[in-house]
Amino acid sequence: MTAATVAAPGPSEKAEHAPPSSTGEGRAPRRMIDIVLTGGGLLMTAVLVIAGCLLIWAHTFVNNEIHNQLAAEQIYFPAANSAAVAAPEFKAMRQYGGQQLTTGAQAEVYADHFIANHLKAIGGGKTYAQLSTEAQADPKNTVLAGQVATVFKGETLRGLLLNAYAFGTMATIALIAAIAAFVAAGLMLTLSALGVLHIRRTKGTAAA
Repeated sequence: MTAATVAAPGPSEKAEHAPPSSTGEGRAPRRMIDIVLTGGGLLMTAVLVIAGCLLIWAHTFVNNEIHNQLAAEQIYFPAANSAAVAAPEFKAMRQYGGQQLTTGAQAEVYADHFIANHLKAIGGGKTYAQLSTEAQADPKNTVLAGQVATVFKGETLRGLLLNAYAFGTMATIALIAAIAAFVAAGLMLTLSALGVLHIRRTKGTAAA
């Protein structure tokens, strides 16, 4: 037996040392990663759609509540050419001249550009707390007591209107967030669809 004969590998040895096939084992992990990523994308799409629907519901619910509660108060803006809003400090009121107050934006204008200006004139720029302190020190001053009562009512109404404005702003933010969620869901759905196509293509290549 020659040295060349001893060194030559047999058929079984060739099979043991053969490199792994690039069409089977090498592609399986990559395909599994594609499946996981695509499934995650579809799940994220569903989550974003649900979130968007909930945000739309929140926006609609809050706006309806604001409208119903404000409409029940029967508050109307003075006409734009009314003497009640002729002064420069009432300029913001004129855009809603003659309209009924039913929205958060209107509530903010009425609170900060109508009630606040009247309270400033009635109390001389002092808050209810300041006037109340003065009234307690001078309990026989009926004029001051009247100012305290009027300012208290005005500040209470102003606070309620500003709460409506705050909730209206949150409703608007919810609408913007809902739109962003739907846009993101559309993007994720597109990417997931591309992932499905890629998985099918790699599956066909592997079968070949």
